[in-house]
Amino acid sequence: MDSTPQPPESQKIKVQLLLTGGHHCTLHLQSDALLLQELFTSLANRSQNQAPGFTKFFQIPIDEGRSSFCFSSENLVGIVTKPPVFVQVGEVKPQATNILPSHYVQIDNFLTQEELNQLLAYTLQKEAAFVSTSTTTNTPHYPDHRQSLVLYYFPEFSEIIVSRLRTIIPEIVRKIGIPTFPITQIESQLTAHNDADYYKIHNDNGSLETATRELTYVYYFYREPKPFSGGELLLYDSKIENNHYVKAESFRKIEPRNNSLVVFLSRYLHEVLPVHCPSKAFADCRFTINGWVRR
Repeated sequence: MDSTPQPPESQKIKVQLLLTGGHHCTLHLQSDALLLQELFTSLANRSQNQAPGFTKFFQIPIDEGRSSFCFSSENLVGIVTKPPVFVQVGEVKPQATNILPSHYVQIDNFLTQEELNQLLAYTLQKEAAFVSTSTTTNTPHYPDHRQSLVLYYFPEFSEIIVSRLRTIIPEIVRKIGIPTFPITQIESQLTAHNDADYYKIHNDNGSLETATRELTYVYYFYREPKPFSGGELLLYDSKIENNHYVKAESFRKIEPRNNSLVVFLSRYLHEVLPVHCPSKAFADCRFTINGWVRR
C-alpha cells in the first residue's frame, strides 16, 4: 500500500487582502492558486524583513474582469481566508529579485487523431488563401518584426477549437492562478511558419484595440515525421519598471509539440524563434491555430 501523503484537494476559498491605510479587497480563489501562494510569500517575506528593498507589484482583475486591483507588496499587511489556509513561514524562501514568473498551461492530444488528420488536409487545401501576417499590438513595426502566413477565415475548424476551449477555460484560469472573468469573445486565426519565419518579442494586448485580451492560446499541428526544427515559443518572465511590465532576462522555452495547446496571459512578452524547414514546402510548415480570449 502506498503510504505517501497526498496533497489536499483544491477548494474555492474567500480571500480578503488587508492593506495599509485601511484598504481591503475580497477575492475568491482556489486554495492551490499560484496567485494565493505569491501573496502569502510576499507577506511572509515582509514580516521577516527578508529581501530588503524587494517590492512586488500585483495587478489582479476584479468585478468579473471589469476592473483591476493594483498594489505593491510593501502595502500588504494581512490576508484573511475562509475557510482557513495556513502556510509554514519557515518554508517560504526569500525573494532575491523582482522577477514575476510567467505561468502557462500545455495540454497534449487536444484534438482526436481523426480531427487532426482532417485539419491537416483542410489546411493544405487552403494554401492559396493564406496571406502575409501583420501586427495589431503596440510593438515596434519594423518591416522585419514578423514573417509568416495567416488564414483568417476557417469556420469549419475555428468553431471546434473555440468550443473546446470554452469548456476548459475555468480549469486553465485556476491553474494559471487568476480570478475568473466573463468571456466576451474568443478570436482565432490559422498561421503557417515556413523556413526562416519568426515573430520577434511582443505582447498581445498592448494597444487600445487589443487591451481586453486576457489569455493567449496556441494550438500546434504539423505533419509527421516532423519536417522542420526550431519555431519554439519563448515566454519571458516580467518585471515592473515605471509602472509598466517589461521583459526580464529569464524565460520559458516551449516546444511546439504536435496536437498540443498552450495558454498564457496575453500581457506576457513572448516571441517565436526562427523555423528551419529544408524543403520549404507549404505542407511542411509549423502550423498553429492561435488566438485570444477577451474579457
